[in-house]
Amino acid sequence: MSPSERKKGARRTVKGSHAYERLDRVLHEKARLGILTALAARRDGALFTDLKELCSLTDGNLSRHVQVLAEAGLVEVWKGQDGGRPQTLIRLSAAGRAQFLDYLEELEQVIRDARPGVTGDGAEGDAPPGWVAAQ
Repeated sequence: MSPSERKKGARRTVKGSHAYERLDRVLHEKARLGILTALAARRDGALFTDLKELCSLTDGNLSRHVQVLAEAGLVEVWKGQDGGRPQTLIRLSAAGRAQFLDYLEELEQVIRDARPGVTGDGAEGDAPPGWVAAQ
């Protein structure tokens, strides 16, 4: 880093340090993230109808997202009956729980990396010394 870069507040970074390779697209999609979060809090799983309400999804949307998660080995789908009515139970697989926890660790790293910029020295909107705002 040159003295002028240091003087202007530039930060030294490691190549790829903000690539977040462990943010898996299968998990990162909004509806699937909600499904996995709901299931992580329920070790015994959740019934399809309960999960649908928790995540504000339609039957079709939930079915498709659960299918994607099951194909990736993240969830298990169990069929059963209650009083003659068919029911579907969905729960995290052991591998799914481990992968989800790994994903959460990566999200925590994103938050740690973002904090220095959020709580920086200058007030938001103030130009760094020697800089002018682009128009």
